[in-house]
Amino acid sequence: MQESQITSSEWEVMRVVWANQPTTSKYISEILTQKMDWKPATTKTLIGRLVKKNKLNTLEEGRKYLYSANVSEQESIQENSKEVLQQVCTKKRGAVLYQMIEDTTLSIEDIERLEELLQTKKKTAPKVVACQCVPGQCNCQQECH
Repeated sequence: MQESQITSSEWEVMRVVWANQPTTSKYISEILTQKMDWKPATTKTLIGRLVKKNKLNTLEEGRKYLYSANVSEQESIQENSKEVLQQVCTKKRGAVLYQMIEDTTLSIEDIERLEELLQTKKKTAPKVVACQCVPGQCNCQQECH
């Protein structure tokens, strides 16, 4: 994982900040104590890591600090999804996306948008996606011989 990547625990903090910015560590801690049963010290440690990674901005206001996001939720989701797909053989990415969609509750609007996107992508899609792995990283080369 890259140094700037957000861990799953840090995601929990970021979700609170994205929904309530600017916000205090006390508020973040209250929310995550309910959801994750974390101690305030755990939340403060995660906030500190996110500040160090430049994902959170700190503004001192009197005796308290206000936190706001330096990255949008959408940017972070896109970065994270690209990271996940880069870890998989290009020939298997369709199966990963299929599984993600199968495991997710989608609205009618979500499904319609996906259908529209798939119809557009179908116009320029190759018959077969080429493997771009280094030999030994996957078994695509063995399947072809």
